[in-house]
Amino acid sequence: MQQAQPSQTALMAAAARAAHLVVDREPVIFRDTIAAPLLGERADELIGYHRAYGDHLVLAGTRAQVTARSHYAERRLAERARTGLDQYVVLGAGLDTFAYRAEAAGGAMRVFEVDHPDTQEWKRGLLAAAGIAPPAALAFAPVDFESDDLLDALLAAGFDPGRPALVSWLGVAMYLTPEAVAATLAVAGRLAAGSELIMEYALPPALRDEQGSAYAEFALPAAAERGEPWLAFFTPGDLSALLERHGLEPVEHVRQAGCVEPRLWERSDVLRPADLCRLARATVPA
Repeated sequence: MQQAQPSQTALMAAAARAAHLVVDREPVIFRDTIAAPLLGERADELIGYHRAYGDHLVLAGTRAQVTARSHYAERRLAERARTGLDQYVVLGAGLDTFAYRAEAAGGAMRVFEVDHPDTQEWKRGLLAAAGIAPPAALAFAPVDFESDDLLDALLAAGFDPGRPALVSWLGVAMYLTPEAVAATLAVAGRLAAGSELIMEYALPPALRDEQGSAYAEFALPAAAERGEPWLAFFTPGDLSALLERHGLEPVEHVRQAGCVEPRLWERSDVLRPADLCRLARATVPA
């Protein structure tokens, strides 16, 4: 993001999650009922754009991407919560709404939203305008991934380094330099044994499928024009090696098509999975 400016990527992701519930047909891939209220006065404009042009490759592709990755991450979080995990770190949280939906459902998960200080200040303003109070179980940890110490920021926010956590890192790594990605992985690898990382990463051109290549042809230049260029690309093998170098044990690499149950891609609308970004899941071994 550009300093002191709202993250356009965060806006687009929240708008796509909100629009999914009003533009796309059943079955719902991911139900985010807080995204629209959080968008405030811009909700009608941004969701309306999906209503009018939602069949466009980029808009439909964005809805597929953000809903599938959130479905996967929150399903995995629910699985780990059933075995006692109670710390959830959302790196590059943007306008993520898990903490606010979890509070309504009576969840006990301690949530740490990590993002650029300017983005967090902007989000707090949106929350206040929407009348959404940050829940007691939520802590904000302001970090510039390119220069700040992530672990120091988490500790300052009340994170317990002695207990395992699930770390969700969605829609962020492609906007960072490879050096910043490696620095963040180094912190993740030093978390308590049993901690888990779910990281979204972008594939280099040679590994993308036709749908992913077509999406990238439109989306990547647009991201660069708004000051948020894609900087880091990994093959699954290269990322696995990087994870291992920083003390993380790769578990799986998941294509967008595999992020949700197959029945959710049996659709009568335009949502289709693309192979442009994948999710890597890794754990901190004992």
